[in-house]
Amino acid sequence: MHTVEAHTVIATEVNRSKFIAHLVPIADYEGLQEKLKKEHPKANHVVYALRYLNAFDQVVENSSDDGEPKGCAGVPALNVMRGEALINCAVLIVRYFGGIKLGTGGMARAYALAVKEVLKVADMIVYEKKIVYAFVTGYSTIDKTLHTLKQCGIVQIERKFETNQVDWKIRASKEKIEQYKKRSSS
Repeated sequence: MHTVEAHTVIATEVNRSKFIAHLVPIADYEGLQEKLKKEHPKANHVVYALRYLNAFDQVVENSSDDGEPKGCAGVPALNVMRGEALINCAVLIVRYFGGIKLGTGGMARAYALAVKEVLKVADMIVYEKKIVYAFVTGYSTIDKTLHTLKQCGIVQIERKFETNQVDWKIRASKEKIEQYKKRSSS
């Protein structure tokens, strides 16, 4: 499975209709459709498709045709995401009608093409499920702890400085956390 960490945008044109595809991490999805509708008031539709893992590691999918004929916009976009094994991301496609009717098949192909085009330029990363690990150290071992975390490739770090100790919370894959535990105990 793959995911994205950054917002990527690309425009595609099919029979004078313009399709602007936005690929975003799922955390950036909330409210983006409304924002795009405000940014593009003359656009006819803002279609979306999304896939993410819920708390039980189940894939949750959703899509919207936003007024396009049923199943001609959101579902083709979602199918491309499924085919590329994308997770924890969403794609939103702004469509400006170009005056030539595409038909239902042409419309489905155009929306799928818009998603494929944005995937070509997006920085895809391999999806790793991350867990949180909390631990405590003394002040004298802060530098050593940071060095060990860096060696293990752990970059999501929170520290809270208490009176006589440092409370740490790290977020990484299970493998990286196990590697850190092994290195820090030796």
